[in-house]
Amino acid sequence: MSDRYTYRITWSAEDGENVGLCAEFPSLSWLAPSPEMALAGIGRLVRDVVSDMQETGEAPPEPLADKAYSGRFLVRVPPETHRALAIRAAEEGVSLNRLVSARLAGSGG
Repeated sequence: MSDRYTYRITWSAEDGENVGLCAEFPSLSWLAPSPEMALAGIGRLVRDVVSDMQETGEAPPEPLADKAYSGRFLVRVPPETHRALAIRAAEEGVSLNRLVSARLAGSGG
């Protein structure tokens, strides 16, 4: 299962090394001189943690890639922002949902 988790490598200026991270295990990280070594290190660490969890009867987190998403989430904004977005959507002849969805996807400037 650990090979289906969401991994990321980033640079740590503070540590002067690459950091391997796993979204499903936010408390874990692995420092290494190269991105490849950071990825390998965090992968091994996650495998070890998952193995320990399974041995103790604890359920490991579900990989984000395996979860089903409805496509719906609620976002609270100030009334002024809501009004401005509704006006913009009306001016563009699209629904508020379509306008916001396009902006979140990065295609609506």
